[in-house]
Amino acid sequence: MPRRKKVVLVTGASGEMGHGLIQRLSQRTHFDILALDIKSLDERLAGICHDQIVGDVLDPRLLERLVSEFEIHAVFHLAALLSTRSEFTPETAHEVNVRGTLNLLKLAVEQSRWHGRQVLFLFPSSIAVYGLPDFETKSSAGAVKEDEFNVPTTMYGCNKLYAEHLGRYYAEHYRQLAVEQKKGIDFRCLRFPGIISAFTVPHGGTSDYGPEMLHAAAQGEAYDCFVRPDARIPFMAMPDAIEALLRLMEAPADHLTRHVYNVTSFSPTAQDFADRVRTAFAGAHISFVPDAKRQAIIDTWPAELDDSAARRDWGFSPSLDFDGSFDDYLVPNIRERYGLKR
Repeated sequence: MPRRKKVVLVTGASGEMGHGLIQRLSQRTHFDILALDIKSLDERLAGICHDQIVGDVLDPRLLERLVSEFEIHAVFHLAALLSTRSEFTPETAHEVNVRGTLNLLKLAVEQSRWHGRQVLFLFPSSIAVYGLPDFETKSSAGAVKEDEFNVPTTMYGCNKLYAEHLGRYYAEHYRQLAVEQKKGIDFRCLRFPGIISAFTVPHGGTSDYGPEMLHAAAQGEAYDCFVRPDARIPFMAMPDAIEALLRLMEAPADHLTRHVYNVTSFSPTAQDFADRVRTAFAGAHISFVPDAKRQAIIDTWPAELDDSAARRDWGFSPSLDFDGSFDDYLVPNIRERYGLKR
């Protein structure tokens, strides 16, 4: 019987987070990387993966192939339909974000049975799981903890919150009435704020107004921001988001007190964003043309997150604050991306 290849599986590999994660994983893990996405990776990224599969996490035949060919020891399940797009096709979003996650959890359990060790399952969740009832509550809530205001108003938020509970169930209670109950997975989840990347253009996220401003300004394009100038939610730069995933992956299990952790870095207003973009790109034309429906979603998300559990349990500490994100990461790399002088 041929030996299956020992790999770390990354779904949604060609997305914003997948690019950076694969690059960092290739430097830190002793397992090869198996990339999965509905479209092919670019050649540079594919070159550092052991293998790539073009396919859909909803395809049962694809999952059977994974079981037969690979020995999976960790899963980074990044594949998802993001918040804005999910509102246009909520049923499709449910299929991708819930059934797709369920398929991967089942795969992880089956893989654990094959090789006899728990499979690490890393899952990026979102501030969309929160649902503050009104703007006054948001203004007075302060930094919101993991278990507060979990009443999402979007399909994406509902999907992510349910997937968090699915992960907890598979880690702690899966088939709890069976004679022998074995814990097949070690489920670890990060609730991310808005994430800003210098290397990939955002698409489909309700928090994307910040990075969209940047990329538009660098290309000399006018940008109509779809939220009010005073809109405020937490953000972090992509390198810190990827580092947080890797730090959580490496954290000893006995140090962890929960399955789901908030992480955050800075909480600027949309006006703060616009001011920094104008400083970085002279002549940037940014207007505020709020979309009432998208603004209403932003108003249900916290202005700040309490990430004290992550800092205490596994030493989370972002390296880039608001100014550092612009000065040291975003502006230099975006200028280079679009062929601008520094």
